[in-house]
Amino acid sequence: MNEYRPAKKRITVSVGESVRIIRELQELSQNQLSELTGIPQTTISAIENDRIRLGVERTKVLARALKVHPGVIVFPGWELPIEATA
Repeated sequence: MNEYRPAKKRITVSVGESVRIIRELQELSQNQLSELTGIPQTTISAIENDRIRLGVERTKVLARALKVHPGVIVFPGWELPIEATA
């Protein structure tokens, strides 16, 4: 059993899915996020479904409204190397 290493669960999350997950964790509807950002609800839906690209300015607006760093939205699967966290 010395060779046993616990498995890491990993999933791939797109930028749009990241926006949706963060929005839902904050219990916001697309309409509420639209009101906070000024981005039309239809555009938020398209972003969350990866039908349109987010873009730098929209990322900043969404990050501000969702109270997260823009990198959290754009790089949802990124992790710090182990040596950087020690």
